[in-house]
Amino acid sequence: MYNEMHVRFISKLENVTLARSLSVAFLVDLNLNLNTMNEIKTIVSEAVTNAIVHGYSCDEEKWVELKIAYDDEVVEIEVIDEGIGIEDIEKAKEPLYSTKPEHAGLGFSVMESFMDKVKVKSTVGKGTTIILEKQLEF
Repeated sequence: MYNEMHVRFISKLENVTLARSLSVAFLVDLNLNLNTMNEIKTIVSEAVTNAIVHGYSCDEEKWVELKIAYDDEVVEIEVIDEGIGIEDIEKAKEPLYSTKPEHAGLGFSVMESFMDKVKVKSTVGKGTTIILEKQLEF
C-alpha cells in the first residue's frame, strides 16, 4: 500500500466521530470527490458503531482498532474488535436484523451499498474484523 494509518481508541460511542474525522483527515490529500468521502465517513461510522454496540455492548474498557490504507487504485479500511463475535455472519448481514432491538439493523446493508468489497471475519468469543474496499474515483 502507498500509505496507511493504524489507530486504537476506547469503545465509547463518542469515538465514532473521532474515527470519521481521522478517516477524512487521512484521505484528504487524495482529493476524492465529495460523494466518495461521504460514503467512507458513513461506512466508518457504521463499522465502528457495530464494534462498540454489538461487539462490546458499549463496554468502555475495551478497544476498537481502525486501519486505513490506500494506493493509486483502492482504499482499504479495517475495523477490529475483540468482542463477542458474530455467530451467523450471513444472518447479521440481512437488512433489519439486529441483536439489539433498539437498533435498525442496517449497518452491513449500508456498508455493502457504499463499498466495492465487504469481508467479515469473526470468531464467537474472540471478535470481529470488517475489511472494506473502495475503488478510488477522482
